[in-house]
Amino acid sequence: MSTETAAAAEVVALPPAGWEEARSRVYAVGLAAALPAVSRPLADADGHTLAEPLTPRTDLPAFPTSSVDGWAVRGDGPWQVVGRVLAGHTPPPLEADGTTVEIATGAMVPEGATAILRIEESTRTADGRVAGTPRPAPEWREPGEEAYAGEELLPAGTPVDPAVLGLAASCGHDSLRVRRRPRAALLVFGDELLTSGPPGAGQVRDALGPSVPAWLRRYGCQVRPADVVGPVADTLPAHVAALRAALADADLVCTTGGTMHGPVDHLHPTLEALGADYVVNTVAVRPGFPMLLARLVDDDGRVRFVAGLPGNPQSAVVALVSLVAPLLAGLQGRPMPVLPQVTLAEPVPGRGDYTHLALVRWDRVAGTAHPVRHVGSAMLRGLSGADGFAVIRPGTSGAAGDRVPVVPLPLTPGERSW
Repeated sequence: MSTETAAAAEVVALPPAGWEEARSRVYAVGLAAALPAVSRPLADADGHTLAEPLTPRTDLPAFPTSSVDGWAVRGDGPWQVVGRVLAGHTPPPLEADGTTVEIATGAMVPEGATAILRIEESTRTADGRVAGTPRPAPEWREPGEEAYAGEELLPAGTPVDPAVLGLAASCGHDSLRVRRRPRAALLVFGDELLTSGPPGAGQVRDALGPSVPAWLRRYGCQVRPADVVGPVADTLPAHVAALRAALADADLVCTTGGTMHGPVDHLHPTLEALGADYVVNTVAVRPGFPMLLARLVDDDGRVRFVAGLPGNPQSAVVALVSLVAPLLAGLQGRPMPVLPQVTLAEPVPGRGDYTHLALVRWDRVAGTAHPVRHVGSAMLRGLSGADGFAVIRPGTSGAAGDRVPVVPLPLTPGERSW
């Protein structure tokens, strides 16, 4: 028996990892290899992840600001008008009782003001003074009312979205320290694949070359058109050359097909030739169990990963949500997300000793999950109408009314769920 055959036999003999264990394992190795922090201007930070806590540079607000249009008054009225304060200006103090300045919403409240009278609740006397009764509660925002300088508002690991960008700007930041976005590549294996036109004559259309990069972008990766390569010839030298080239620039290389040990499945010997270590090699989940994640460490300590996705399209997506998504959460320094719970609207069968990831349509208003049809591992029709996968744990089946976890699909770019 050759060394390669012996290694393959040893790998096959290993029991598959449990689905939850596999997720935890790949998240941990991703977090240990979290990508370096970089500084990005606010305009270029959307979709990144905070590498350090977000704190204000000053109190928020930094000075007392009027919350209404009206009159900043001192003492009892009626009040003599001595000026006007607009937003963006520093007013002189109100030095005498019985005086007032007109003030706009957001303008700095002058020193010496004792109250603000709303414009709609004021009147003018015959001699031009302002009269009215200010409300008992102050009509301005105190310094530090929202936050104090240096206070942690958001922790490191928070995904940057439009709300975070607005908060960062209000805190006085022009840029943010964020994790560099993962660079990903895709290698498509299989001589039987067509990249254009309808299937026929023993060949099928490649559905993963167009779709996997889009999934990876939704998980926060950078994937260029040039990073998608294939179909790669079904030979070991072609596989080794393609994977070595892809790893030169990528933090993560996904491959499709070749995760078993058939006559043209060259991924395992390719990983051995490149000195990779398995993090996970097969997972006790259906569909998609022949998935894997391997790690390569350069002499300089640089860490890269290879995710082996099964060739069947739905199985490949199961591998993405099972292994790739938690790995990328770790690489981006994000916390391990907690899966939401849903109520099954219909029964979902179990898969014996394997976790069953069942495609469902998720009614977020009712909190219910409805199984979809056309869910064979080679099918994509059901996936196109689904929102995620209901998790049916090993040794169980899902009855209508059961509460089960669901793995949401990231249906829009930058969506936080995974």
